[in-house]
Amino acid sequence: MKRIAILGSTGSIGTQALEVIAAHPCDFSLEVLTANENADLLIKQALQFKPNSVVIGDEKKYISVKEVLWNEGIKVFAGKQALNQIVESTEIDTVLTAVVGAAGLEPTLNAIKSKKNIALANKETLVVAGALITETARKNGVNIYPVDSEHSAIFQCLSGEWHNPIEKIYLTASGGPFRGKMREDIISVTPQQALKHPNWGMGQKITIDSATMMNKGLEVIEAHWLFNLNPKQIEVIIHPQSIIHSIVQFEDGSMKAQMGLPDMKLPIQYALSYPKRLHSDFLRFDFLNYPKLTFELPDKETFRALHLAYVALEKEGNIPCAMNAANEVAVSLFLEGRISFLEITEVVEECMSNTLHIPTPTLDELIQTDIESREKAISIIQR
Repeated sequence: MKRIAILGSTGSIGTQALEVIAAHPCDFSLEVLTANENADLLIKQALQFKPNSVVIGDEKKYISVKEVLWNEGIKVFAGKQALNQIVESTEIDTVLTAVVGAAGLEPTLNAIKSKKNIALANKETLVVAGALITETARKNGVNIYPVDSEHSAIFQCLSGEWHNPIEKIYLTASGGPFRGKMREDIISVTPQQALKHPNWGMGQKITIDSATMMNKGLEVIEAHWLFNLNPKQIEVIIHPQSIIHSIVQFEDGSMKAQMGLPDMKLPIQYALSYPKRLHSDFLRFDFLNYPKLTFELPDKETFRALHLAYVALEKEGNIPCAMNAANEVAVSLFLEGRISFLEITEVVEECMSNTLHIPTPTLDELIQTDIESREKAISIIQR
């Protein structure tokens, strides 16, 4: 039985992970739940699953959570430091990092240093500090199992092929709600329009990233670190049906694809249960319901975020960190109605251009880059 900690249990990935765990009580034991602000849902989850401990990030909500859970024998902690420390528990085997954004970096790094295997749903961790994370994982003998559907697909296709060189991978993308639109068509789109993803049900931040195609750009950088590939080996292809989740092409020209209906519970389950494949009641794909699978090249002029991600990957160092921080701020500003949809990538590009490049940054330098990039993004829209 694997003992699991879920960082970010109240978000989209976290709630689906709990469904997976509930369906396999003989395979998983839930030890830790954490949430940033959603105390009510955290309490509800804790009462249902009875973990050993919970962490609420918002310290103002500590008392309200403790009052309910303490009498249930569930330990309650609060704050950023508690989140970073809870992953060191000897009661945990695997940490599912489903925290949104760069906030997932430090607890993930701490978990790796404590020799916990990682089920990684927080792509920003590798975007911000890919070199540091992968080197620390190597030194500590820790496995990182991808939860993103695209990277899970690549991982599944590589099973049994670890010693065969990869020629190229294709990360598939739905194209988001504005696929086929030109820049002039999306100047005045609203957050409500951008949040209507055609295939996937996700949190707000990742859904906006999908609409700008920054999400796919982050996945390109993540794939570089997970699979040790150079940028020219990573290609993005638009696949509107979201049935083929990604493809590996080997040196002999043969290609492997992983397919299935759009459902994040499958890659979550695979990451938690690897190397076993557990039974599931997930809906099965029927070819007759999808008689045509189509593919297109991405429009990097309209959706410039994808181009910016490749630029950041080529430069490496602290530039991906700056890009990610600026994007997190810009997405929040867009959701608040303070900037337009196209201004998201404009803010990101300006921040990247004004960041002093550090080729091999330390953790402290990455944290400082993150802080400075967020400040720059705010200053840009206040001019």
